[in-house]
Amino acid sequence: MVFKEQTNKQTCGVSNVEEARVQHGTSATTEIKRGLEFYEKLFQETAKLSWEEVCQTASKFLPLLERDWPSYYEELNGLSHGSRIPFLSLLALNVRTELAYGLFNSDGCTALSLKTSSTTYLAQNWDWQHEQAQNLIILRLDQEPPKPLVEMVTEAGIIGKIGLNSAGVGVCLNAIRARGVDFQKLPCHLALRCCLDSGSREEAVKALKKAGVASACHILLADPGGGVGMECSHVDVLELLMSNGGVVTHTNHFVREHPGVEDTLALADSPARLDRINHLVDGLERRGQAGLGLQEVRDLLKDEDNYPASICRAQTESSTVATLFSITMDLGRRYADVKFGRPSEVTESIRLEAAERVQ
Repeated sequence: MVFKEQTNKQTCGVSNVEEARVQHGTSATTEIKRGLEFYEKLFQETAKLSWEEVCQTASKFLPLLERDWPSYYEELNGLSHGSRIPFLSLLALNVRTELAYGLFNSDGCTALSLKTSSTTYLAQNWDWQHEQAQNLIILRLDQEPPKPLVEMVTEAGIIGKIGLNSAGVGVCLNAIRARGVDFQKLPCHLALRCCLDSGSREEAVKALKKAGVASACHILLADPGGGVGMECSHVDVLELLMSNGGVVTHTNHFVREHPGVEDTLALADSPARLDRINHLVDGLERRGQAGLGLQEVRDLLKDEDNYPASICRAQTESSTVATLFSITMDLGRRYADVKFGRPSEVTESIRLEAAERVQ
């Protein structure tokens, strides 16, 4: 395990696969246990499901993982061993999106990718219950070739989330609340990990289409050559291609039609945030690429139009959901800046660097 200097966030860094199966659990046991308590309470209060029922449902993914994704199965086993937390509880964390069945609001966010003449920028705000802020960690995986080095921000105990790899592939996530789950397809958070284990955007797209995604979500996938949106439901995976200006944006509702799948629009402000981020990106495009850098993209995430349900979301008396972190990636240069807290009220900053392997 390694710790980033000048950070209060737990940083789990491992130099081989065997260590990855244990050290995440050993290093972040406290955060994992707090996260389990949070989700146990959330499922009970909003979906009327006991944690035993949650774990029983999560176990339906076991045949798929053992058969088609044994490395993720073994990593979760090692995580269980290192943390001394039951395997099924950790599996439930990693398939929490699927277990919700659209019964409660999931995490929200606003995401964008922007291709320039020299790189691709990928960015998002991640909005969720304030209680989970203390359980966010930085996970660094220096995997054996041909798999790339991975750096991500994740909820402790979840092995795939938001970040980038040494091949310049980056991923962001937009939750979408729609009923339906397919236990023969890859769960959303493991689909994110699958992307981060890929050597290119094209390779990741091919992998997701082959595996399918078990429930509704949007994965914004990019590399130095540009971005693509992967709008997923339990029945299909549809692509959202770059605009003529090299842009892809998304929030928390379906943009394309998914026959037989109903988007319940969990966050009513999602269409307004999508319109707003498109307006802001249009402004950047009109200014031209001269002087356009990571800071200009980062500034978009500070926007408070339609406050508190803005791109930079704020907690209110009626909702504890707020922006818990923002991330802005330069995929050509293989680094990302993570700002914890609302982008307008940053509490801590960390740089992820995926350009070099641990020696």
